[in-house]
Amino acid sequence: MSMQKQLRRSVVIAKKDVWIYYSKGPVIVFGLLFPLFLLLAFTIGRNVTIDELFPGLMGMAVFFTSTAVGPAILPWEARSRTLERLVCLPVAVWAILFGDVLASFAFGLAISIVPLIVSVAMGVEVEHLLVLGVGMVLAAFCFASLSILLSAYPPTDVPATVMMLSSMVRFPLVFISGIFVPVEGLPDWARAVSSISPLTYFTDLARYSTTGESFYSIHIDLVVLALYAALFLLVSVRLHERYLPERLS
Repeated sequence: MSMQKQLRRSVVIAKKDVWIYYSKGPVIVFGLLFPLFLLLAFTIGRNVTIDELFPGLMGMAVFFTSTAVGPAILPWEARSRTLERLVCLPVAVWAILFGDVLASFAFGLAISIVPLIVSVAMGVEVEHLLVLGVGMVLAAFCFASLSILLSAYPPTDVPATVMMLSSMVRFPLVFISGIFVPVEGLPDWARAVSSISPLTYFTDLARYSTTGESFYSIHIDLVVLALYAALFLLVSVRLHERYLPERLS
């Protein structure tokens, strides 16, 4: 079957995901409310301007919205027995997963525009809007691919189990990615750890978009996000192909 036909099926799956899953409670709590309250918890009582908050705000907005429901889509599908129907249809496993990624990507990118508009309305000057826009697109796709990877194992049909395990990966990434303390302000060992996180590179781009300064070069930030996106997508396809029979059994 041609690649074009499979991609069309991916788009249909993405539309189905947005229609069914993105009004559920976990999406609202973990995708919208939690990052907001987390940011407030670390900034209330500190003399921090909106310009200083902007990189962290955008980083958490893109990261949490793009990974809000991705880990739970396949467990929900397996629990409702709709995953069996998808697998029986003439659609490849990679196309199913790519559709889930597209849904998470579209939701994350669309919702993340809201804090951007609010920040600009509050006086934040985005000097490099094109760089920020390209970074948001790459980051949303990267984090969406990560969210699908996080649902690969264990092959369970219990969404709460997958969400709990994915949270054990997502929350540490927030604290090592320059969200609350810029990378240049971290000790050497913490800086080395932060370089592993893809969120670090988007936060660096967001900081550059307002200040014109970045820890890494802009080209490195963009290339690393693209490479992580490709890696997460490739590994998730391989793992899901391996564990899908167990999820269906």
